[in-house]
Amino acid sequence: MSRQLRVGVVGVGHMGSYHVAALSELLDYEIVAVCDLDEKRAKYIADKYGTVFFKRPEDMLDSVDAVTIAVPTRHHFSVSRFFLQSGVHVLVEKPIANTLEESKELYEIAKKNKLVLHIGHVERFNGAVQELKNIVTNPSLIECRRMGPFTERVRDDGVVLDLMIHDLDIVLRLMNEKVVSLSAVGASIHSQRDDIANVQMVFENGCVANLIASRVTQSKIRTLSISQPDAYITLDYGDQELRIQRKASSEHQLSREDLKYREQSELERLFVHKDNPLKLELRHFLDSASAKKVVENPHLDLFSLEVALQILDILDIPAPVSS
Repeated sequence: MSRQLRVGVVGVGHMGSYHVAALSELLDYEIVAVCDLDEKRAKYIADKYGTVFFKRPEDMLDSVDAVTIAVPTRHHFSVSRFFLQSGVHVLVEKPIANTLEESKELYEIAKKNKLVLHIGHVERFNGAVQELKNIVTNPSLIECRRMGPFTERVRDDGVVLDLMIHDLDIVLRLMNEKVVSLSAVGASIHSQRDDIANVQMVFENGCVANLIASRVTQSKIRTLSISQPDAYITLDYGDQELRIQRKASSEHQLSREDLKYREQSELERLFVHKDNPLKLELRHFLDSASAKKVVENPHLDLFSLEVALQILDILDIPAPVSS
């Protein structure tokens, strides 16, 4: 019988603390260490979940077989490369790195060392998102809105790489089509980076996708809608709800004065199994690491980053620099 994977979390700030909490619920895997430059924070998390803490990644190396990395984006490449070169499976929060070249290098190291490398695209594991592929057949229009207030902790990242990349990942995987046209407008409001972005993509089959991301909006909104000939599909990421509106019947009434038209529709509310998407994502990563399911072709995983960087080029806002 193979040994149970020993799991560590590198970076236990806002997102990393969620990783630790979710991992603590996976009883068939053991969280053995946490790591953060903020020693007080790391000790607090370690004590809370009954594990040990380290200040530097190199100090925890001998204790772990797999790590999840939730450090600031500018450190993703260097920290991920360190663990992959040291023989440790890695899940790193999105975006995997700030350039496509760095991202491809990480996958090359992982493949060479027969290690699992996953990117933390947590929305893939939303129950409603997973159901989409069963009901979306011939979309003509896709609309995404991902909006919320500005927070200081993401000042270094713009809204495209911080928020919109989730929707890019979902739409590109759902369509699985070549993007033939890409346009974008945006603005910097609270930072030196993109705080608002509106992106339009046209796919080879003619489908149009319109994506809006904002961190200047006080209300938190996470929605996706799809128009296709037989239905209008709406998804709310927050409550993992899917609704389908279908045309049922139409009626014409002709009089001497005017033509009256009434359309009736049927609204379906799909039952979706709801679970913590982050916990499902971490289980998928660790199950893959246990089975050594190495990603052989990372193109699909990197497609959303490739398009996100093209959007930043159009907006003329350079991507942040790695360290």
